[in-house]
Amino acid sequence: MRVLARFAPLLVLLVIAGAAIYIMSRGQERAPAFEARLGRAAPAYELAALEGGAVVTPEAFAGRSYVINFYASWCAPCRIEHPVLMRLREAGAPILGVAYKDNPAAAARLLSELGDPFAAHAQDPSGSFGIDLGIAGVPETFVIGADGRIAAAYRGPLTDEVLESTILPALRAR
Repeated sequence: MRVLARFAPLLVLLVIAGAAIYIMSRGQERAPAFEARLGRAAPAYELAALEGGAVVTPEAFAGRSYVINFYASWCAPCRIEHPVLMRLREAGAPILGVAYKDNPAAAARLLSELGDPFAAHAQDPSGSFGIDLGIAGVPETFVIGADGRIAAAYRGPLTDEVLESTILPALRAR
C-alpha cells in the first residue's frame, strides 16, 4: 500500500499530461473544418446594431467584398489587432465589426477609446452568428466576397503580414 501511495503523484501527473495531449490534438482536428468553410456561402444574418438602430444584414454590403471582424472589449488580443483594423479601414476596406458575447456599452467604449475602424457595427450576444461562421473565439476575421462566399478566414489577431498575405488579396480577388 505504501508503494502505491508513493507513486500516486506521478500517476496523477501522467493522467493530466495525457488529458492535455488529447485536448491539444483535438484542436488540430478542428482546423480543417474551419478551412473547409472557404468558398462556401456565408450564412445569412440579421444582427442587432451595436447601439440601436437598423438591423445589420448582408444587404448593407451587397455587390462588394467586405470584412467581418469578431471582437470583444474583454479580449486582449483584440486590442492588439486594433491598429491593423484601423489601417485596413484607411485602405478603403468595408468592415463589419461584430461584438461577440459582449456588453454593447463596453464594446462602444472600446471603439471610442481606440478608434472606430468599422463601417457597420453589430452585436452577437448569444454567439450564434459566430457559431454559424465556425469561430472558436475572438478575434477572428473573415472576408466575404462580392458573391457572398467566404473568401478568406483568419483566427487570432490580425497583423500587417496577415493583412498583406491573406485579407487584402481576398478582398481584391472578388
